[in-house]
Amino acid sequence: MNSMTLTVDKVAKEFNRRSIFRDVSFSLSQGQSLAITGRNGSGKSTLIKVIAGLLSATRGTVAYTVDGNSLNVEDLRYHIGLVSPYLQLYDEFSGSENLELLSKIRSDLGSDSKRIQEVLEAVGLWERRSDYVRTYSSGMKQRLKYAFAVLHRPSLLLLDEPTSNLDQNGITMVAQVVAEQNRSGILIVATNDADEAAWCSSSIELGLP
Repeated sequence: MNSMTLTVDKVAKEFNRRSIFRDVSFSLSQGQSLAITGRNGSGKSTLIKVIAGLLSATRGTVAYTVDGNSLNVEDLRYHIGLVSPYLQLYDEFSGSENLELLSKIRSDLGSDSKRIQEVLEAVGLWERRSDYVRTYSSGMKQRLKYAFAVLHRPSLLLLDEPTSNLDQNGITMVAQVVAEQNRSGILIVATNDADEAAWCSSSIELGLP
C-alpha cells in the first residue's frame, strides 16, 4: 500500500448560494482517522463527496500526496475506497462479476481472481458470488459495497453511514475492515452514531458556528 497524506484547507460548499459548510480544515496521514459528525443536513455526505473528488469545493482546497508526490483527482480511484448509500451496483451482474469488472477498470492486468475470492469471503458473500445482485438483500448489497471499497487495498477509505442495513454480523465485519484500515492507511467516517465515531482517533462536527 502506498503512503498517502490528505490535506483539507478551508473548504466550503454552497448550493444555490446556500452555505452547506465552510472553513473545514484538517490533515491526515497513514495510520490516522477522522469521524465527521453533525446533525442531518449539516453536509457530512457532501464533504465525503468533495474529499472523494465527486464534487468540487466552492472554496478551499483538497490536496493529496502519495509517497511524497502530488496526486491528481483523475488518479484518485486507484488510491481510495468509498462506501456510501448513494453508490449503485450492477444489478444485472453477479457479485463476482461486479468485482471482476471493477478490477479490470482499476488495472491494466485484468481481474485478480484470488483477491476477489479473498474480499468476498471477508464480507461473507463467497457462497452467493454467482447470484445476480438484484437478488441480494439490502444488507448483502452493503456488504458488496465493502468488497468494492477494499478490493484494491486503498490508501484512503471513506465510509458514509457505514453500518446502514447491516445486522450484527455485518457490523462486526465493518469493524474488522476499520481495524485493518486504521493499521495500514487513512480512514474517514461520516456518522451520527457514537460507536462508529469511536472507531476514529479524531473528529470534527459540521454545522457549528
